[in-house]
Formats: sequence, C-alpha cells, structure tokens
Amino acid sequence: MSNPVQQSIPSEETPDSPINEPVLFEELALPEPLIRAVKKLGFEVCTPIQGRSLPYSLSDYDVTGQAQTGTGKTAAFLITLFTRFWENPLAEALPLGTPRALVLAPTRELAMQIEGDADGLSRYMDMRTVCIVGGMDIAKQREALEKGPVDVLVATPGRLIDFLERRDVSLGRVEALVIDEADRMLDMGFIPDVRRIVYQTPHKRKRQTLFFSATFNDAVMRLAQSWTIDPEHIVIEPESVATDTVDQKFWLVEARGRQRMLLNFITQQHPERAIIFANRRDQTHRLVEYLKRNDVACEALAGDIPQKKRLATLNRFKEGRLKYLIATDVAGRGIHVEGVSHVVNFELPEDPEDYVHRIGRTGRAGASGTAISFVSEDDAFNLPALEEYLGQAIKCTQPDAVA
Repeated sequence: MSNPVQQSIPSEETPDSPINEPVLFEELALPEPLIRAVKKLGFEVCTPIQGRSLPYSLSDYDVTGQAQTGTGKTAAFLITLFTRFWENPLAEALPLGTPRALVLAPTRELAMQIEGDADGLSRYMDMRTVCIVGGMDIAKQREALEKGPVDVLVATPGRLIDFLERRDVSLGRVEALVIDEADRMLDMGFIPDVRRIVYQTPHKRKRQTLFFSATFNDAVMRLAQSWTIDPEHIVIEPESVATDTVDQKFWLVEARGRQRMLLNFITQQHPERAIIFANRRDQTHRLVEYLKRNDVACEALAGDIPQKKRLATLNRFKEGRLKYLIATDVAGRGIHVEGVSHVVNFELPEDPEDYVHRIGRTGRAGASGTAISFVSEDDAFNLPALEEYLGQAIKCTQPDAVA
C-alpha cells in the first residue's frame, strides 16, 4: 500500500507533539469518493482514536488501539480498508467467498452495525461488504457471499467457523485483519475460535492487523503481541468517554422502590429517548411488563429474544418510533444511536468498564447527555471500584424532582 500520509507520523510523542490537535479528514489524503462519503455523513474532524490511528494505519502499520465503543474506531479501520482497496485495485476479481479484509466482532449487533457503517462509507466506491453472524438465516448469508466478490467480510467467530468448515469462505487472500473488542471476545470465551480463524489468514508479516480493545490486560496484550508486528499502540483514556459530555447523577433509592422510581422519572420528566440498563435479562422482561402495565411503551433487548425481533426493536429505536429501550450489557453492546438523551442504570453494573460503556450510549458525537444510576443498599458496594476506575469521588443524592 502506498504511504499517502507518511509525513504525518511523528518520530516520537514528546510533550510538544501536536497529537492532541484536531485532525481534519481532508488532511489525510483520502480517496475523493471516501471524502465525499465522510462529508455526506456529516463528519469533518476526526475523533481522538481516528486522528491518532489513521496516520499509522493508512501507512500500512499494524495498530493496537485502546478505546471504548462509541469513540469512532469503526470508521477508523473502515477508512483504512477502503483506502487500501482504492489505491491497490486487483487485476482480477478474487474467487467467491474470498474477502480482501476480515473484521471480527464479538456480537451480532456490533457486526451488523459495522456493516451499516461500511455501506455508508463506501457508498461512492464500488466495494462490497458482507456480514455473516449467528442467529440469522445461513442460506441468505451464503447467497450474499455468492452474489459477487467480497471486499470486507464482517463476522462473528462462531458463524465464520461454520462457513469455513463448509468451505464457503477462504481467508487465504486476506490483506487486512481487524479484531474489534478483543477484551469482550475474551470475556465471552471466543478466543479459541478467533485463534483458529487467525491461523487461516496469511502470516502476520503478510497482512496488516488492526487490533482494538477497551482494555489491555495481560491476556489481551499477549493476543495483540501474537497477532501483530511492531504495532503502534494508541491509548484513548476511557475517562474522557465517561465524563466529558455526560452529566452523571447517582440517585439514592430503596431496592424495592426501583421500579416506581423509574416509572415516576419517565412519566414526570419525559426523557426524549432513553436506554435503561439492567444486569440480567429476566430483570429486563420484568421491567418491560411493569412499564407496559403503566402505559409506558417500551421493549426489551436481551440475549434470549430472537434475533429477528431484536433487530426490529433496535431499528424502531434508531428511527425514533420507540422511545424507551430496556437492555442488558451484552445486548446493548452494539447500540450506536445518535440522539439518546438519557441512560438509566436501573442497577449498577458489577464491572466499572460496563458502567463506562453504558453511559457512552449518550453524549455521543459532541452532544450532551444525562446518565442516572439508581443506588441502593444492594449495590452500593460497587461504588468504591467505580470511583477508583473513574478517578473521582461519587456523590449520591436524592432524585431530582421525582416523587
């Protein structure tokens, strides 16, 4: 791949290096059709992860990036892939089912979100993105693979292995491998499958690897070292996601009064669009039943709901036809919706990282948002770890004008 922005790469990051200055997409020498698509989507300035990673990834460096979901890393790796393909057209089409790039994601929702972002960015380029995920019609996915050459294949590990075993997909010509949310892959037990998949791609010296994770503990770091060559490691601190654009409130509430508190908040303050997070899927269903009995239109997004229904629910929420979504952490992982005014933590999550992920569903794209967490005697013991993670004290208060 040519190095259109090689001169943009600083030799070292000193205190005087301009790494924190805003980077315009037009400064990155992207293909004209890609610039048009970026402008069509309403973007001019790179997010921090984009501005820091693109000068390296566009120059064919491997990148390991630490960034939360919702910080713009999807566009960062897709822009890299589409620029590579545009600048290096193939002399002849590859066999069917043989992608030029592979993007691995831990959940169906995230994979399908990546596919949607890819379609938006490649709208003026003759490139195809195909998504294969579990819980969907495998015959239709095979038909999509057989319609023509595939530039970007987005997949969840289990379903991709199904296609590899059927010999419907070959990874032998992959030029770029993207592993998204590696820590979540590890948590969900997917790493043996991911390792099996990676071994079917060309050697790491013969491909570019972009590796993203919200955290880089020892286990994730070992994976990154195994699958990349001298990567540029970029860290976007999660605190910036958690605190910059989100007004965080912690409301004291009795454990048995949570449902009534949530109902009063919705009916009295009328949040424009809200996601309510619960820790377990059975809790999401109880909340939906309770709110519906009290004439609040809402729907659940949980792992035990059929995929077709989950997608329909998510689409209604994205389109604004559904105002209130009750979700678990796993199901909510792929929710990238602009205009979410409120996030409500019906219960505090046990993992502080999940808290940051949850509240990152609001305050996106420079907009402001509000996160409200219900705190009772049942989950107050989670507060010290959350305070340490956020690096700030948490003050619990009485609810704002909610009886």
